[in-house]
Amino acid sequence: MAGVSLKCGDCGALLKSVQEAQDHADLTSHSNFSESTEAVLNLVCTTCCKPCRSKTETDLHTKRTGHTEFVDKTAEVTKPISLEVPKVAAMDIDEPAAADVSTTSQPAGNASLEAAVNWVVEHENDPDIDEMPMVPVNSKVEAPKPSLTPEEMKQKAQELRYGALKCISKLHRLHFVIATCSMERIRIGKELLEAKRIEEENERKRLMALRKAEKEEERRAREKIRQKLEEDKVTTAERRRKLGLAPEDPATVKPSAPVVEEKKSMLPVRPATKQEQMRECLRSLKQSHKDDDAKVKRAFQTLLTYIGNVAKNPSEEKFRKIRLNNQTFQDRVGALQGGIRFLELCGFEKIEGDEFLFLARDKVDMAVLNSAGSELTSAINNPFFGVL
Repeated sequence: MAGVSLKCGDCGALLKSVQEAQDHADLTSHSNFSESTEAVLNLVCTTCCKPCRSKTETDLHTKRTGHTEFVDKTAEVTKPISLEVPKVAAMDIDEPAAADVSTTSQPAGNASLEAAVNWVVEHENDPDIDEMPMVPVNSKVEAPKPSLTPEEMKQKAQELRYGALKCISKLHRLHFVIATCSMERIRIGKELLEAKRIEEENERKRLMALRKAEKEEERRAREKIRQKLEEDKVTTAERRRKLGLAPEDPATVKPSAPVVEEKKSMLPVRPATKQEQMRECLRSLKQSHKDDDAKVKRAFQTLLTYIGNVAKNPSEEKFRKIRLNNQTFQDRVGALQGGIRFLELCGFEKIEGDEFLFLARDKVDMAVLNSAGSELTSAINNPFFGVL
């Protein structure tokens, strides 16, 4: 396939003609050119008809003018390139015919510059080499005529200068765009690295704060468990003392304790209150079924439901009467040790041959019911209830 452009081997630029290649060589000092089958692009802006020869030129044109629509007319203007060097006829001279010269001193080999040089070399030893050639009077030697007028030469020089300045301006803009893109890429890279560093730092701080919160929560939980254990020990010891029972571990009793107990033993022992009896009843229920926490919790919640219904609707008889042989009641409360005893402490009594538990309307004591609800709530929410 015939070449349609000249390609610069140094920078890869595509040129339409030999003249453009010469101009390119003058501007850049590049000298490595070869024929190429790759056509020079001709992208014409549909808005202002500005031709662009590359994607870079279209991008610059779009950035400068805002025009974005281009028509590819490369195929219309592409033609095989001519490698003939344009002849400059500025110094052409009409040479006189050889027949008009009537002397041997006139050089006969002046048909071309090369012939003239050869003639001078051959006749450099002639005695009359330095004399002026003799030309007949009638012979007419025409002065050399320039092919271009001074105005045309001046205009041509201005056009060449303008083209050179235009190419330099394009190169400067291209270098500016490349430098701007490089700086933008460096800036974006730095911003990404900084964002990544900040994200890693925030993640590290978050993990440290989470670990610290977990340790603090664990410390508070241990402290809370320790306080609960201490409170339960004190409560148990106090309850056993009030009930007149011996301490669980006599070895842990201080030497002064028997003296104190001996002094207090002379006073009448106060009987346990109904609330304390309820608590002891719930504790014995949990101790009897300590291997089944779900069953114990379900029993406490059932008792709390019974007591809550009566407290909210004391006039409703259906809430104050419980059938003892009801299977659900037996599974949840009746079959468990202490379940019926707790209801009896709340005021329920067996009637009709121990078939029902019934709380008379006039025996509804809201203070007792509130105390029972408090004890049940504590037993449900306190994980250490009944452990000691």
